[in-house]
Amino acid sequence: MSSSLGEKLRQAREERGISISEVAEQTRISPLYLEAIDADNYKTLPGGIFNKGFVRSYAKYVGVDEQEALQDYSRLMTEHEAKEDEKYKAYRPEVLTDDRTGSSVLPTVLFAVVILGLMTAGIFGILYLYNYVQNQQSQPPVATNVNTVAPGNTVTNANVAATGSQVPTMGALKVEFAAVGDAVSLTSVTDNGKSSEVLLAPGTPVVFEPKESLRLRYSKSRAQFAQLKLNGKQIALPSQPANPRASTIEIDINQGNLAQFWQSGSISFGQEPAAPATNTVPSTPAAVRPTPKPTAANVAATAANTRPANSKPASTPIVVGGSPKNAATRPN
Repeated sequence: MSSSLGEKLRQAREERGISISEVAEQTRISPLYLEAIDADNYKTLPGGIFNKGFVRSYAKYVGVDEQEALQDYSRLMTEHEAKEDEKYKAYRPEVLTDDRTGSSVLPTVLFAVVILGLMTAGIFGILYLYNYVQNQQSQPPVATNVNTVAPGNTVTNANVAATGSQVPTMGALKVEFAAVGDAVSLTSVTDNGKSSEVLLAPGTPVVFEPKESLRLRYSKSRAQFAQLKLNGKQIALPSQPANPRASTIEIDINQGNLAQFWQSGSISFGQEPAAPATNTVPSTPAAVRPTPKPTAANVAATAANTRPANSKPASTPIVVGGSPKNAATRPN
């Protein structure tokens, strides 16, 4: 019986008194690979061209013909592959076939069609529901609870419910203070009396959830960079403090003024008194009557109207002898 490749290489090495470690040092092959070649165990080797290179170097160093060693290696690999093929051929997996007639396929096809139809209907239903919800959200709020009156009368009670217009309560209030454009130093005092101070950079808002009250204070020089939101609704902030001499702006938010801030959309410290309205009535020129033409009757009437009521005609003096120049008046 001829020796295998591993036996040939091992015998040649032992005849020359060469150890595995010496072969490994000279050929740069791992001792584990050399021992595997001696035992004809090529499963631990990398395989392919690497195995042939190891066999050639090993044979050359121990004095075995390289080509003969490569031929033995190729024959050994061919036998090994043939054994593996026979092993796989010996295992024949069982193939399940349907020997039923073609008519039995019809129920399966019908069932698949029904399932497909149900899935399609479900998808269309989901799409319809999604579109319906989107349309409902895009429609304006509808006024409800409006008392109608007859023509000519005045509506005295109209309660219009609008989405998002209800005034929040302090228990459900979310206050968001942010800096826009530049940093703002903010001091806050919550309802529990806890005070905190933070320097807000643009884009990093701070959120408060007070239950009773909230006081915010910041410099009036930073008023243009301050921004306030109540439950997502932006509220305009004052540009000047309540006291013109103060250097900071203080804002108190509580249940008493929350409704006013929410409905007006701004926070202010009062308005300047308006100038009193003067009720000036423009003078209307008197109506000018046309002057009638003077007539004799009119002149007489005018003279009669201008005479005093108790006036008497002047008495003519009585002259006793002589001319009027020398006449003497009778004493009364």
